[in-house]
Amino acid sequence: MFGYVMANKPELKVREFERYRGFYCGLCRKLKKRNGAVSQLTLTYDMTFLILFLSSLYEPAEKEERRRCLIHPAKKQGMIYNEITDYAADMNVLLSYYHFKDDWEDERKCSALFASQVFRKKAKGIAAKYPRQSEVIVSRLERLAQLERQGVTKLDEISRPFGELMSELFVFREDAFAPILRRFGFFVGKYIYLLDAFLDLEEDRKKGTFNPLLQSGQPSVADGIVHILDGTMREAVIEFEKLPLEQDLPILRNILYEGVRLRLTKALQKREERGEHDV
Repeated sequence: MFGYVMANKPELKVREFERYRGFYCGLCRKLKKRNGAVSQLTLTYDMTFLILFLSSLYEPAEKEERRRCLIHPAKKQGMIYNEITDYAADMNVLLSYYHFKDDWEDERKCSALFASQVFRKKAKGIAAKYPRQSEVIVSRLERLAQLERQGVTKLDEISRPFGELMSELFVFREDAFAPILRRFGFFVGKYIYLLDAFLDLEEDRKKGTFNPLLQSGQPSVADGIVHILDGTMREAVIEFEKLPLEQDLPILRNILYEGVRLRLTKALQKREERGEHDV
């Protein structure tokens, strides 16, 4: 994922921020322990949200400890783990592997080839353990690549594969919550894809790289994408509020109601400072 589903940290209480950071550091630790130190480079806030969200729903037993790490060698950091942390660490590596693999196959990036080889063995083991998620990741990334090669500019259509991919990642187990989790993950995935397209707009225009917002020919991309993104996240929130969540609910609402908009707001401010109003 892309690191867009994050907390608005200044609005969190001190205790809430410590818990949020504890899950983030716990995921970093688990990535290293389960998949090697290099996997820590794939750490994102999106997966931290996944852990907080599913942990709030299922409330698994937690383990807390304090450890030093390379980033913070002088002071021990609080870390929180549970079984969902393990799941998120595995999904993180699986997503990274297939992402790098696609980059190599589509663009022949040497860095992507190297990265895919680093994760190849671990990813195969994870795929065998989670065949449902693995099969959906592969098929949806292939479909997305196909749509991009075809130059599809209908935003609902081209963002759908990533939404479908994310819908499966949010289903930790098949139970009564699964339909709601799939719909929630679907809209979160669409939001991530569309926000990433908007944030990459200028770079893609300079490089001549495909971007559905560039090719759409809309007179005011910024106004249109804000409306679409807000509507997409509203759909996700509707599903979110159907779930019986209590644990860490203020943190989760901070992320969904405020945090997801931070990168968008910053990008819009930069466009305004540069006097940009359209593509």
